[in-house]
Amino acid sequence: MIRYVRFRAVRARVSARASAVRQPGGAEVSDHVGILRTKSIEQSIADTDEPEYQLKRNLTALDLTVFGVGVIIGAGIFTLTGRAAATVSGPAIVLSFVVSAICCGLAALCYAEFASTVPVSGSAYTFSYATLGEMIAWIIGWDLLLELLLGASVVAQGWSTYAVVLLDNFGITWPEALGPGGSVDLLSMLLILVLTILTTIGIKESMRVNLVLVAVKLFVVLFVIIAGIGFINPANYTPFIPEAQPGGAAVEHWYQQPLIQAMFGLEPTAFGIGGIFTGAALVFFAYIGFDVVATTAEEAKNPKRDLPIGIIGSLVICTILYGAVALVITGMVKYDQIDPKAALAKAFTNLGHPGYATLISAGAVAGLTTVVLTLMIGGARVVFAMSRDHLLPPPLSKVHPRFQTPYVITIAIGIFAMLVAGLTPIGRLEEMVNIGTLTAFVLVSIGVVVLRRTRPDLPRAFKVPFSPVLPILSALICFYLTLNLSIETWLRFVVWMALGFGVYFAYGYKKSRLGTGETLAQMAHHERRQQ
Repeated sequence: MIRYVRFRAVRARVSARASAVRQPGGAEVSDHVGILRTKSIEQSIADTDEPEYQLKRNLTALDLTVFGVGVIIGAGIFTLTGRAAATVSGPAIVLSFVVSAICCGLAALCYAEFASTVPVSGSAYTFSYATLGEMIAWIIGWDLLLELLLGASVVAQGWSTYAVVLLDNFGITWPEALGPGGSVDLLSMLLILVLTILTTIGIKESMRVNLVLVAVKLFVVLFVIIAGIGFINPANYTPFIPEAQPGGAAVEHWYQQPLIQAMFGLEPTAFGIGGIFTGAALVFFAYIGFDVVATTAEEAKNPKRDLPIGIIGSLVICTILYGAVALVITGMVKYDQIDPKAALAKAFTNLGHPGYATLISAGAVAGLTTVVLTLMIGGARVVFAMSRDHLLPPPLSKVHPRFQTPYVITIAIGIFAMLVAGLTPIGRLEEMVNIGTLTAFVLVSIGVVVLRRTRPDLPRAFKVPFSPVLPILSALICFYLTLNLSIETWLRFVVWMALGFGVYFAYGYKKSRLGTGETLAQMAHHERRQQ
């Protein structure tokens, strides 16, 4: 009897919270049934107050901005910039970065509005659950899982490559069998092991390490920019937009060509005005990562203010740095003489400064460490949200009583990432990260328009200007970029989604809290009875 009365009291508090913020007219938590059932904003926010699933709120706007910069800027700033300039854009690569920044900026505005309105872990998954329905939310969550888990493994292998180079510069030879391309990539596994322990201990501790590493990375980037200015030859900027010419990467098989090229029989071109946009599609992926900021919504002190600052602020900072590096590399070396594999390092070496190459490797190691760290944190928060909704097994969302972190899923993600990074040759699978991210961007942009129409009463600390024009434009641009990915990537994506649908209908659809009507308080009551 005492347990029953206690349970009724807990349920009454949950109901009171939901009722206090319901829509005018007393709309129910879900207005749909079946695979299109939606979870109300009020219920999503109320779930964050349950003690069993409560995360510690201690991240500031600075923490979130550093978090965003940490995941956006990786080794790509030292390699991708030169490769795009040498092969498709020339000195106009700086314009490619601006175009990409505008595209990402549109998506970032949509994320900022959602994150300030629905400050709940899960990012695009949570946003879609409130607007487009459970099935779409599952698709997004499954996509984000692909992006973040596989992304962490891919980047860890890249980190291993730069770490070996850095060790070699200090006279330390790492065994080939235990390095990148060997039978076991031990370095990448050790990195993920250390970061798993760090993220399990606490989000604030992780952010402190992230802050130090981002500071190192930014120091190296700024050093490269300042040092490179002294070697700029203005003649290298002419012609700023090289004359257009046929070009493009050769492919061995039909399925390796971009989908849009196969659909319309297009011939790839390089340079010219078209080269600017081709370069924009290439360097677009250097910006991917700002969306991970939204996954930490439940751990922000003032999410409605700090999340938009973190998302948009990190994107602005990275755009300025990317543009500056682009101007430096194309000014130091004529675009057609740039080494696509190691543009900045090779440029400084040819100018008689090989020591700078060591510094660039150190910056890449620090940079990629922060990327792996933030991707693992983001992946854990997405699975945490899906598990809390019972679309995945509930035990995954358990929070550590002392550290107040989702330790079960954090450890599981660490083990998975270690095995993939250390034992498998990922190779071309890195494009899977891009298609998962862009699909999330498309659905978040559409979700902003839907939520504006279905819930105009919701308080929004930040609003996308010129809605619905800008969100729709964002969705169209991101969808266009997915068409520039290879047929092979699309085929793998279809297989991944088929697997996801199998998991959803076999488990998530039947067990979903929204479908069963079970609240977190009821689940806690059942657990107490079993004990």
